[in-house]
Amino acid sequence: MTPRQAARPRAPVHAEAASPRGASAPRQEGPTDLRLVPPALAAWLAAALALEAPGRTVAVVCVTGCLAAVALLWTTRRSRGAPPPPHTEPPPANGTPPRRPGAAGRGGARRAGWCGLAGGVAAALVSGVAAAAVAWAHAADVRRGPVPALAGAYAGATVELTVTGDPRPTRPRVRGAALADASVVMEAEATRVAPDRGGPAATTRAPVLVITHASPRQRAAWLGLLPSTRLRVHGRLAPPSHGGDRLAAVVRVDDDDGGGAPRIVAGPSAAQRAAGRLRADLRAATDGLAPDARALLPGLVVGDTSRVPPDLDEAFRAADMTHLLAVSGSNLSVVLALLIGPPHLAARAERRGLAARMGIPLRLTALLGGALTLGFVIVCRPDPSVLRAAACGLITLLAIATGRRRSLLPALAAAVLVLVLYDPWLARSYGFLLSVLATGALLTLAPGLSAALRRRGLPPRPAEMLAVTVAAQAVCAPVVVLLSGRVSLVAIPCNLVAELAVAPATVLGFAALAAAPLAFPVAECLAWLAGWPAWWIATVARTGAGLPGAETAWPGGWAGGLLLAAVSAVAVLTGGRLLRHRLLCTLCALLLLLVLLRPAPLIRVITGWPPPGWRMVVCDVGQGDALVLSAGPGTAVVVDTGPEPRAVDRCLRTLGVVRVPLLLLTHFHADHVAGLSGAVRGRAVGAIETTPLRDPPEQAESVRRRAEAAHIPVITATPGERRRIGSLSWEVLWPPPPAGPITPATPAAPAGPGVEGPNDASVTLLVRTAGLTFLLLGDLEPPAQSALLAAHPALPEVDVLKVAHHGSAYQDPRLLRRLSPRLAVISCGADNPYGHPSPRTVATLRAQGAAVLRTDSAGPIAITGPDLRAAVK
Repeated sequence: MTPRQAARPRAPVHAEAASPRGASAPRQEGPTDLRLVPPALAAWLAAALALEAPGRTVAVVCVTGCLAAVALLWTTRRSRGAPPPPHTEPPPANGTPPRRPGAAGRGGARRAGWCGLAGGVAAALVSGVAAAAVAWAHAADVRRGPVPALAGAYAGATVELTVTGDPRPTRPRVRGAALADASVVMEAEATRVAPDRGGPAATTRAPVLVITHASPRQRAAWLGLLPSTRLRVHGRLAPPSHGGDRLAAVVRVDDDDGGGAPRIVAGPSAAQRAAGRLRADLRAATDGLAPDARALLPGLVVGDTSRVPPDLDEAFRAADMTHLLAVSGSNLSVVLALLIGPPHLAARAERRGLAARMGIPLRLTALLGGALTLGFVIVCRPDPSVLRAAACGLITLLAIATGRRRSLLPALAAAVLVLVLYDPWLARSYGFLLSVLATGALLTLAPGLSAALRRRGLPPRPAEMLAVTVAAQAVCAPVVVLLSGRVSLVAIPCNLVAELAVAPATVLGFAALAAAPLAFPVAECLAWLAGWPAWWIATVARTGAGLPGAETAWPGGWAGGLLLAAVSAVAVLTGGRLLRHRLLCTLCALLLLLVLLRPAPLIRVITGWPPPGWRMVVCDVGQGDALVLSAGPGTAVVVDTGPEPRAVDRCLRTLGVVRVPLLLLTHFHADHVAGLSGAVRGRAVGAIETTPLRDPPEQAESVRRRAEAAHIPVITATPGERRRIGSLSWEVLWPPPPAGPITPATPAAPAGPGVEGPNDASVTLLVRTAGLTFLLLGDLEPPAQSALLAAHPALPEVDVLKVAHHGSAYQDPRLLRRLSPRLAVISCGADNPYGHPSPRTVATLRAQGAAVLRTDSAGPIAITGPDLRAAVK
């Protein structure tokens, strides 16, 4: 050893070795083996393109690819069979370094490099050709047979089908003034179809989507159907909404057929019956938990999201935590890790875990792991997402168990290749893309980020958790933007905090699932224990989604996704340098905190919204109504809540409203009351006041249930009622008292004179504040407007008119002339299908000297001061 070598400090090779056994381990990590990555990507791309390509094009491309692969392999074989260089120099015997290779040596290296490149390209071509052929065969199988032809003609038919997926209810959506009927949707395979008009019955195998508008009484029977059940339905066939879909048709079950119980031809298989009992037992074991835990725990364990309410689902979406509501490979990995112990010790004698503690040999442990995986697939349903989760979970865990990181990417690439060849439709699945990206980030980006964080002094476990979360979010966020056009700013902290509870909830949930058939009281105890971490996860999602800056708009589509990918890449590359400057890190953290909390004074200074001294704000809630009347700092009277909870909640948050002494619902149409849960969320609400006409009855009942759940009293508006809060005062002008008493037996009590429906029963308010007079007409139609003018002949001129029924063409011109407003505001949605507001109504108001503002073009509208200044956001 030379003196210079002796003076050089030795690196701690054992601690920093890639192998968990240290630098002395006989198997050391080499460079990452990427040979399977190009074939996997080629198969993925080829399958995605071939699903919609014409058969002739696919055939030409496949033949060309095969010929190119054969040519490359033949060239490679000839290069490898070439004779060696004529002169080789023996290695020196005196210990001196060998001389640099000459031209012959360089030629051999170039030849070897060319052979490797040609072989890799040939493998990618072969994989792409195979995937394209398989994908075309699958697509052709979907397009052939009688079902696509009947769907193209929108024909009616009697269809026998086999259920292939879990039935699921659709989320009710507001369409105009009403909630769309709740439907039950399920995937199935049509096995026999008999058209109504002409043509014999035909046997087929065509994947279809079944939609039934089952009555509330029979909806449970449809939702209780298990996969492999055979049904006979009658309905109308229609083509799928998207080209290149795996569906041959959409079967809309007739109302008279869907209103009754499903007609079962044959029951489910024994395996599906067993899986259904396990899922039902798990739901029963969670019945006594808190609402969020009861809804979330079955989803965490077996992907059963039937109990997840819309508001909790929205919270998980806003926090980018939806992967916890679906089955993922991490669920299986947690359970397998409990069986075999820490992954890096799985193949060693000192391995830990239940199997090792019970003395189970390694081979038998592997068999038990395989059986556990099979049970996981059966219980969670063998659809593509579950198969993908099982494959990724097993392959990742198996690769980690060897203690060799370099085997992870080849394993993932092999999983992608096998899954795409097995089910080419996965190539077009965004869920598959997100799963692969997240797993790839876990294997490639996360180790480097974790090492960088540890070098900055962060403990190993927190560094690993933070690195995994950041890496997964960095690669998945561009895909989320591509789909939704928004970025979640709370995704990383929420996922990081929730991750602490995922493993306990999953393990205890699976234990409850296994114990339920044997000892149900034990399952209930285990479910109660699992409910605490499940409640924690739901609370994290709700808290994160509830922050004012939880989400921010971002350009959607491919342009927005590529832009965010570039920003994420820059952030990851510069993150290491940023961590070296603690002051800069602190400033960035404070800036993020301000963006998330959005303090009202700071936001007002930056954006000018809301304007100081605002008296009334017309919220932009789309096609609906939601108005806010200021009653003091942080206090307001809210009139209607719009069609969507998040929109009205966002509006009230930006206004800083935390107390609502009175929430008035003018009438029970969905575009005025469906956002009620968002208006009451996190606020102190004194009472809810409604119109006396409880029509539509189902929406009136929904309001009653929500108010009862929030412990808010519900009162009925009466004409002549006057109230005051500070400088804000108002009087109820309409509707007149009902003609008969309101009882639970007659929810839609006889209406008063001039009231012919829910719109005419709108509560009409005359509001005075800060020297201004407002008239809020709800959705009054012309007959009711005329009756209002007749009932109040001394109706004064007003400063601000909230135009009735979103500015529709149906207005009473005498009332408009009598009111003579200086400002008319119209609440309506952009590009709504009703043509609101009517150009005739807008022209009439302007002809009378009124300025007209509308939310579809101006956004939210604020009115301030006696001089009637109007501001828009």
